[in-house]
Amino acid sequence: MMQARAGAAGKRSSTLLPGLMLLGPVVLFFVLVFVIPVGLMVRYSFLKQLPDGSLTTLPTLANYIRLATVDLYRGVMLTTLRISLFTTISATLLAYPLALVIARGPVWLGRLITVLVIAPLLVNVVVRAYGWRIILANGPNGVLNWALSFLGLGPVELLYSDWAVVIGSVQVFLPMMVLPLTAAIGRIDPAVEDAARTLGGDSLAVFRRVTLPLSLPGLGAGCTLVFSLTASSFILPSLLGGSFTKMLGTLVEEQILTVFDWPFGAAIATVMVVIAMTINLAYMALIERKTRTRATEAA
Repeated sequence: MMQARAGAAGKRSSTLLPGLMLLGPVVLFFVLVFVIPVGLMVRYSFLKQLPDGSLTTLPTLANYIRLATVDLYRGVMLTTLRISLFTTISATLLAYPLALVIARGPVWLGRLITVLVIAPLLVNVVVRAYGWRIILANGPNGVLNWALSFLGLGPVELLYSDWAVVIGSVQVFLPMMVLPLTAAIGRIDPAVEDAARTLGGDSLAVFRRVTLPLSLPGLGAGCTLVFSLTASSFILPSLLGGSFTKMLGTLVEEQILTVFDWPFGAAIATVMVVIAMTINLAYMALIERKTRTRATEAA
């Protein structure tokens, strides 16, 4: 009996050691590039910069109190949440038809749309942002305004507004929504959708009662990526929003590189990370609960 237990323990240790050796570099990389930098950021956020440029030694909540009480910073946080939410909703509405065509349409059309969706990722985001500046430019020189004037619809003022940032963010982050949704829809058995049509459901009812609930995991992953990337974006708000549409990413850049107030910039970055993680975790919990509820009802 004792020999059998010893043999089983030796077998487990012999299989555990290679696993730990393979996991070690990943854990080390995670600690070096994420845990330590984030820990230092959080530590700096509880310090305060004195007029002479030195930092206090005792922890304080002054940076967070300043962030919560000053109207300017509260407005920036609300703008960040609003633009991130509008971007996520817009990307979802555009991504579902594309994902359905890729997963359920003709092979050649699916491949073509996949290339069109992924191809912009090969272009630097700065280049794409400058492209949108040319398209959305205010006045007659903007491509959009030129087209609207040609149609007799008059010019619009889009550049340096919330909507300009939303449009640019949707175009940049749309692949992050399309790819998870395509994978989720591809895992749905087509026979389930065919059965719903056989029972009298039209295309809208099949999508609402079958495709949408079964693709919720992919939707959750896509919303998490798009919302987080938009909330932490810096280039797009800077080039498309300018000084009229500030987000937390641009505010962090100003505090770190212009004002040189590192503790306050660290506090803003910490709040940005906490907001993004809280909203994403709440959304994922909601998606998981809905998925579990539908599975229980089906059983």
